[in-house]
Amino acid sequence: MGDVTQVLQRMEQGDPRAADGLLPLVYDELRNLAAQKMFYESAGQTLQPTALVHEAWLRLGGDRQFTWQNRAHFFSAAAEAMRRILVDRARKRRALRHGGGQERINMDELELAAPTNNDDQLLAVNEALDKLAAEDAQKAELVKLRYFAGMTIAEAARALGVSEPTAKRWWTFARAWLFREIRRLFQA
Repeated sequence: MGDVTQVLQRMEQGDPRAADGLLPLVYDELRNLAAQKMFYESAGQTLQPTALVHEAWLRLGGDRQFTWQNRAHFFSAAAEAMRRILVDRARKRRALRHGGGQERINMDELELAAPTNNDDQLLAVNEALDKLAAEDAQKAELVKLRYFAGMTIAEAARALGVSEPTAKRWWTFARAWLFREIRRLFQA
């Protein structure tokens, strides 16, 4: 049994000091996960992986951690927290980009290059993923584990308690479903 699992079990048993030992055990892995997520962000991104880890940690409860079933449950929740943070930031930037709280300026007077980032793509993936979750929560969870947590098919299958071939079928279906839905969102 790994150290993380032992700490999670101690937390579940009510050990008030167990949560203090969790962050040092998972920090490097969370930092790598955050770095993977940040790799796909726009070049002008001001959020750093370390800040993403710290913000996700706070959203997970900080030193007052919830009861986690196991290591996979914890990292799934961490990936979801990171996803929500990135989506919230993308929405905020998009709102500002589309005039939220801004004064109107005559564009004929300015020469501005079009912004280059993938906020619209991230928001489209998030919206499509929410729709998939409403139709099939397990497949949506698999996508979160693969896309946002960076897990392999084998790791995600273990985390979901399904066989690897089942996870591969779900992944194939979910990718096709999301591709169709995202394409529809961009055409709307």
